[in-house]
Amino acid sequence: MRIGLPHAGIVLLVGPSNSGKTTLLRKLVDQKEILPSEIISSDDFRMLVSDKDFIDWRNRPQDEAAALMDEYQEISTEAFEMMDALIEARCRLNKLVLVDATHLWGDDRKRFISLAQKNHVPITALVFDIPERVLLERDEQRDQPRGKKRIKQQSQVFRNEKRFIKKEGFASVYTIKETEGLEFFRHVNPLDIELQEGIDVIGDIHGCFAEFVELLEKLGYQENPEGLYVHPFGRRFLSVGDVMSRGPESVRTLQFFLRHVEEGLAYMIDSNHGWKIARWLDGRQVVLSHGDEKVEEEFIQYEKEVGSEKTLELKQQLKEFLLNAPSHYVIHKNGIPVLAAAHAGIKDAFIGKQSQAISDFCRYGDTGGFNENGKPVRKDWTVSHSRNLLIVWGHDPKPKPLLINNTINIDQGVVFGGELTAYRYPERDFVSVKAKDVYTGTVDNPLAEWEKNRLNPPNIGKFLHGYSVLTEDIGEVKVPSDIVKPAIDAVSHFTVPIEQLVYIPPTMSPTPKPSSFAGYLEHPKEAIDYYRSHGVQRLVAEKKHMGSRAILFLFKDTDAAKKHTGIASLGTIYTRTGKRFFDGETEAKMVHQLNNELERINYFEQHETDYVLLDAEIMPWNLKAKELISSQYAHVSENALVDRGMLKSKLEAAAKDNEELAGWLKEYEGKLANAQTFNEVFQKYCWNVESTESIQIAPFHVLAHSKQTFFDQPHTWHMEMNRMLASQSDLFVETEFKIISDEASEQEVVRWWQEMTEDGHEGIIIKPESYIPKNKGKLLQPAIKVRGRKYLSIIYGMDYLEEKNLARLKNRNTGKKQKLALKEFALGIEGLTRFVGRESIERVHECVLGTLAMESDPVDPRL
Repeated sequence: MRIGLPHAGIVLLVGPSNSGKTTLLRKLVDQKEILPSEIISSDDFRMLVSDKDFIDWRNRPQDEAAALMDEYQEISTEAFEMMDALIEARCRLNKLVLVDATHLWGDDRKRFISLAQKNHVPITALVFDIPERVLLERDEQRDQPRGKKRIKQQSQVFRNEKRFIKKEGFASVYTIKETEGLEFFRHVNPLDIELQEGIDVIGDIHGCFAEFVELLEKLGYQENPEGLYVHPFGRRFLSVGDVMSRGPESVRTLQFFLRHVEEGLAYMIDSNHGWKIARWLDGRQVVLSHGDEKVEEEFIQYEKEVGSEKTLELKQQLKEFLLNAPSHYVIHKNGIPVLAAAHAGIKDAFIGKQSQAISDFCRYGDTGGFNENGKPVRKDWTVSHSRNLLIVWGHDPKPKPLLINNTINIDQGVVFGGELTAYRYPERDFVSVKAKDVYTGTVDNPLAEWEKNRLNPPNIGKFLHGYSVLTEDIGEVKVPSDIVKPAIDAVSHFTVPIEQLVYIPPTMSPTPKPSSFAGYLEHPKEAIDYYRSHGVQRLVAEKKHMGSRAILFLFKDTDAAKKHTGIASLGTIYTRTGKRFFDGETEAKMVHQLNNELERINYFEQHETDYVLLDAEIMPWNLKAKELISSQYAHVSENALVDRGMLKSKLEAAAKDNEELAGWLKEYEGKLANAQTFNEVFQKYCWNVESTESIQIAPFHVLAHSKQTFFDQPHTWHMEMNRMLASQSDLFVETEFKIISDEASEQEVVRWWQEMTEDGHEGIIIKPESYIPKNKGKLLQPAIKVRGRKYLSIIYGMDYLEEKNLARLKNRNTGKKQKLALKEFALGIEGLTRFVGRESIERVHECVLGTLAMESDPVDPRL
């Protein structure tokens, strides 16, 4: 007899003592058919809880026998509680467990059946039907015999119970009359797929066959002489379901998948429409609606063309194909699960398991009740996904792939006039084709509904008490309530409209460690060493303009702005705090001039975009810091020059008659020089602004166009874009930069930094060439600022370089600043990616609000 053990779940051994259960399991362990850890024995657990696996109360006085029986029952109760806990743990982990006990009574078996059902794993029974005489013979040979009376009692119970076992709900029942000659094999999990050369997960097709074939060809699949689409590198494609219904060619698409799945070239998952069509093909009473009726219409036409016999044959094939489609698949890379694909989503606890409940969830998602149109209300199952395993799903059409909490929705509503999307793994990129038509009409179109509601105001109540944002680069970012409330107030009263407030640039950390050089607080070496220590070899050093950070959101025309933000405008320019950079009149003039310049170089048409979003520095500094300069820097400078100049003059006069004052005089000569440096430095960044012609803008990041972000581009690309824009504009200016790739280029950057900072310029920014730098999967500082000695005098005070002051400053703690920089950077990327993906303004706003809230978290503003 060949016995198939499930890949996971419970195998219940049923039979009286001496049936050979334990002996068989030991043999299977010796033959490496099973692992020792897969066996759970009641005798072993009795030993674990009590140091006894058997208590013999035979031939004892009645009072002693009764006490021993009580003890045995108590031990057994404790042992079985521990057993059940361990069995359930293994079931939760989708492991196999073989339970070695008698399981003679129906209630015992039902307990395990319920446990298997609860954890969505199969349960198999191995029933040992051994003659009573053999059981008695074996008992006499045991070191600790159970006794004839007990064996006969168990044998009687078994004979009475065995006829019920096949009706109790076991997935399989094997009756064993002789343990010799048995063959065992392990079933593999039918839900597991090994990645091999790569896989392309395809969203809901809905009978859009022409778009489907176009997508396959775009992915590199080629039609062979047999009409099969085969990838030259051995990749395979996987549908998340709903390959039929609603669209024009459901039958053809189903035939295509049937053939490709049979040939091992493709996979298809069960889905809500697939399940309904399967039951209809099976002759069950189902109402064909929501586009399913089109499948029936196609079969009527098909029968007219090929006849009833071939139609019936095809229906039978497709029925079996659809009924056998799995609820989901788990893709393994080198034997490790990395991706799960399901139609409407899946709970973490369901992954890799099969049951009716799991199939229903994967078909329909997490639903609760119905809306006024009779459609199920969908709950957000993605919020409970906590594993690192990526889940790719469809079912709920979105204009662009939607990444939420390590899940990706790739149903872009091709049948509604959207796109058909494929997610390529392990490349982790998307390939899409546009729909050739709107096949369902405009009524009840989910893409139109999404677009209509995309700019709806966010629910502030979701943020008031604190919240978390799940980012791609550093995972969960928590935004506590105590810092989010001031940010909400700022957005409510002071910032540009939230529809335009799509990105806030992150704060920037100084060098993690102070300079090791005497007389320096910051130096390029520490920034370079930081990146070198994390495996980054190629760096970009950019000149740091002394101005004010700004975001430029510039549109092709007012229609484009209306489409993306709901506001008819050519654009806006705002600060790191989200406030307008200029007054209304100046902003309108600036935006109009920039729009003309971009139109002149054909920027929007050349890049096929409705807008460009730029991260920039706007000069001069006094444009935004005028009040700060006049109330602090100019006032302090003026007083210091006067006071220190007067004191120096008095000391000079007094020192002529008192040589002991020479040291004090020298000190104040230095202090006066410090004041003069301070006065020189802050004024270097200021000039009179009589018109917009005096304003300079240095755009150092091209953040996004209407169809893509540019976080995948190296900083050298961004610098080249800066150079191109500067060459074509009267407002844009070029930013100097250098590449650090070896010792010589490193020394050149240090010399360059020293020369420019001695001349009074602020300093440089050192960045990895990669925009999103990581080492071993961990995000690194995206940029580090290295400011010059002179500039830092306006930050830390004109006398900060005095030995005692510098020693104290070198103990400054940059840890919190670094953490904020990473969080804000991740939030910025996440929010802008959502905006370009045309997600709801609420989803974008939670990222922007989070960054603004981080800025209100107390940290040394001088860092």
